[in-house]
Amino acid sequence: MQKKPLKELLQELERELLRLGYTEGSMRFYRNRWKKINQFAEEREEIFYSEQLGINYLEHSHQILEKDFDKTLSQKDTQELRIIRMIGDFQLHHTVLRRYYKHRELLTDSYYMGISTSFRKYCERKGHSKVTVDHYVNQSERFMDYLVSQRINDCHEIELPMINGYIRTLAGYTYKTVEQNICSIRSFLRYLQAQDILKTDLASKTPMIQARKQTRIPSVWTKEELDALISAIDRGNPKGKRDYAIILLACVLGLRVTDIKNLTFGCFHWEMKNLIFTQSKTRETVTLPIPSEVGWAVIDYLKYGRPKVNSPILFVRHVAPFLPFSEGDHLYQIIRDYMRIAHLPTLKKHRGMHSLRHTAASRMLEHDTPLAVISDILGHTDTDSTAVYLKVDINKLKECCLDTPEVGS
Repeated sequence: MQKKPLKELLQELERELLRLGYTEGSMRFYRNRWKKINQFAEEREEIFYSEQLGINYLEHSHQILEKDFDKTLSQKDTQELRIIRMIGDFQLHHTVLRRYYKHRELLTDSYYMGISTSFRKYCERKGHSKVTVDHYVNQSERFMDYLVSQRINDCHEIELPMINGYIRTLAGYTYKTVEQNICSIRSFLRYLQAQDILKTDLASKTPMIQARKQTRIPSVWTKEELDALISAIDRGNPKGKRDYAIILLACVLGLRVTDIKNLTFGCFHWEMKNLIFTQSKTRETVTLPIPSEVGWAVIDYLKYGRPKVNSPILFVRHVAPFLPFSEGDHLYQIIRDYMRIAHLPTLKKHRGMHSLRHTAASRMLEHDTPLAVISDILGHTDTDSTAVYLKVDINKLKECCLDTPEVGS
C-alpha cells in the first residue's frame, strides 16, 4: 500500500474520528498534538509518517524512552503514546483500533444496523445461547464498523482481502481472543451466504486459529487461599450472606457465573435436596445434589439477607433498585473486594468467578472423582473439555504418562 504524506494522512484520520463521533473537545486535543508532530516532521524534512518519526517526536518532546526505562511514565505520557500509536495504526489499517466500545452504539449506518438485527435473529434460530448470540453479534458489528472505515457500504462488496485486513487489526490480542473473533466472523459470513448476499463461501476460506484449551493451565485456588477468601466474608450482613452463597455455588458445585445469576426459587428442590437448572451455555438440564453447606448458605440468605423484592431470580443486587445482576456483570467485583480484605494478591493469575469453577473441578479430581462424573457436574458435553483440569494435578498427570523403554547406549 502506497504511503500518504503525513498531512494528508492526518486529514483522513480527522475525518474518521469525526465519523466515529469524537467530541469537539477531543478533536481540539488531537489537532493540537498533530500540529506539533507536523512541525517536528517539517523541521526534519520528513514527508511521510513512520514509527521511528513518532518515537523521535516523543523522545524530543517528552523524554519518553528515559521515563519508560525508569518506569516513571505518567498518565499524560501514556496519552501521548496513544496518539502516536493511533496514527501508526491508521496508516497501516486505515481504521482506528482498540476504541472503547462498552457504552456506545457501534453502528450508526442504517444498512448495517439492519444487517446486525437480522444476523441476531439468524443466530437465535440456530439455537445458540444468549451469551454466544451476543458475542457473535458484538464481534460482527466491530467487523462491520471496520468495513465502513474502508468505505465498504454494502456486504455484497466483501472480499477475502478485506477479511484478512480486519484479522490483521487483531494483532497483539491473545490467541484465544483472536480465535473468538474469527469464529464470530465466520458465523457472520455463513449468515451472509445463507441470505444470498455473498455468492462465495468466504467463511471456509477465512483462516482459523486454534487456541486449544489443553494448552492452558487453569487458575486454581489453594485451600489456604480459598479459606482466607471465605473467612473475609462478613456473613452477619445481608450482602455477605448473598456473596457467601454465590461463592459456595461456584467453588463447591462449579456453576458458571451466568447460571448462578439465572437461578430462580424453582431451581431448588429442597425435598429431594437437588438443584435443577438449564445451563445457559449448553441448553442442557443439569441435576446436582445440594451439599449441606451450600443449602444452608442459600437458606440463610433467603431468610435473613435477600431484599423483599418481587422477582423469581434468587440473587439480586443490594443497592436500590434491587434488581437481578445485569447480563454483562461477571461478579468479578465480589471476588476482588474479599481478596483485598483477606490481603490476597489480586494480580496472581486470573481470580474471577470462573477460577472458582476451575477450583471445584480440581478438588473433585483430588478426591478421585471420575472424569466422566466431573464432566456431568460441570455440564461439559464431552470429557475433553474437562481434561484440562488434569494439568493442575501433578499426581494425576503422572498417572497419564506412558511407560517408555530406556534407550540403550
